[in-house]
Amino acid sequence: MQGTISGQNLWLELRLPGESVSEQGFAGFCEHLGANGCALESDAKTGRDEHVAWFPAGSDVQHSRAVISAAALLLGVDAADIRLALLGDDWETAWQRDWKGMPVGGRLWVRPSFCEPAPAGRIDIVLDPGMAFGTGQHATTRLCLEAIERVCERAPPANMLDMGAGSGLLAIAAGKLGAHNILAIDNDPVCVAACRKNAEINAVHMEACLGDVPPDQNFELVAANILAGPLIDMAPSLARCVAGRLILSGLLIAQAEAVTGAYTARGLLHVRTDSLDEWAAVELQATG
Repeated sequence: MQGTISGQNLWLELRLPGESVSEQGFAGFCEHLGANGCALESDAKTGRDEHVAWFPAGSDVQHSRAVISAAALLLGVDAADIRLALLGDDWETAWQRDWKGMPVGGRLWVRPSFCEPAPAGRIDIVLDPGMAFGTGQHATTRLCLEAIERVCERAPPANMLDMGAGSGLLAIAAGKLGAHNILAIDNDPVCVAACRKNAEINAVHMEACLGDVPPDQNFELVAANILAGPLIDMAPSLARCVAGRLILSGLLIAQAEAVTGAYTARGLLHVRTDSLDEWAAVELQATG
């Protein structure tokens, strides 16, 4: 039985420093303990990453706290770095309170299903990401959407890869702008499910699959809105996928040069770098 106070369901939110455990290790930890969702968040001011996960508090909140803390200690996390907070039952839908339909770029309109459709002249994208990252509100997502719109205006790509797809927003936008043969990949089963659900809502044909390695295929458009570190690590394999344009984001302005260098070293040509707030998106192209 899940813990309650005055009829309210309770959840425990766990936060760990990003450097304290690998993404794969944290994902396994969350799966083993039955987390309802997890994410990797980046602080725009410090650039530091933080692992976040949400667990049912159970009928004995203190016992649940002890179990989660003990498991984190076994991962090698310092006790001082383990942060657990008790949340109410509205945490899963809290994002809905402040999320409204909004224009992105010259043609797109991103909205939750409970908001009015896009105004005339805008392409309506309906999204219900749940626990999957990607509502279009974050600067990196907006930068990616604007870049995808530019690419598709020149010539809709015959195929497209969204690596680290989250809610599937980038892939869906590309599909609505004319892209075909779309593949979305994410290492989180929650995100893969969200991609499939959102693709169905928007009537966009898209294959969504679980994975953390770029496929051995070529794509006319590749987008990856992840984080600077993983993008640099992924450069050898992701660059091989690019037959046309590559859009990279999830990085701070200060990280853009290093990320760009990792891909130009693999033979891609830097086209442009755009920024919004403290974030950047890099656009590159194949030279062959």
